[in-house]
Amino acid sequence: MKYKHLLLIIFSILLIDQIIKIYIKTHFYLGEEVHVAGNWFQLYFIENEGMAFGMKIMDSPAGKVILTLFRLVAVILGFIWLKKLLIQGYSKGLLVCASFILAGAAGNLIDSLVYGMIFTESDYDVVARMVPWGSGYGSFLHGRVVDMFHFPLIDTTWPQWVPGLGGKPFRFFEPVFNLADACISVGVIVLLIFQKKLLKPKSVKNKA
Repeated sequence: MKYKHLLLIIFSILLIDQIIKIYIKTHFYLGEEVHVAGNWFQLYFIENEGMAFGMKIMDSPAGKVILTLFRLVAVILGFIWLKKLLIQGYSKGLLVCASFILAGAAGNLIDSLVYGMIFTESDYDVVARMVPWGSGYGSFLHGRVVDMFHFPLIDTTWPQWVPGLGGKPFRFFEPVFNLADACISVGVIVLLIFQKKLLKPKSVKNKA
């Protein structure tokens, strides 16, 4: 596998991820929910300023800038790391997993970097639109990540006999995520499961 093939994987994921996000951003109200397959698969438009699945490191503008810059550095180092893995002769499986993780990180980075500059605000009764550079809802580095996939596979209530939780709602899987989040998760999970096989270089050769 050559470096250009890995870049093609990354670019393809980025393209699909951004097409989905731009469509949702410009066609859905904030909080709008569309049932795709019964009650277990929904398109549910939300935005977050944090990490994958809406996690945050700091609930402040400074925290947002720190997170975006961290993503930027991580993506740059990721491309360098991917090239080194290829040169060191690691397996195709590891290279593909690394490409998925890198593509996911880059996908959410794009939102954080520029979405505030090119889109108007999404609201519960207003659909956003794309605008000229710098006319959007925020400044550079302050864009919000667009999430839309929701899989509430179980939507019920806790049994009354469960201490402290009886009668309260229980939903699985609760987080709303995007394709970039999914790629990061798939890449990491596969690496964890097959780490002994994938993290061992086969040979040292320059395939760049």
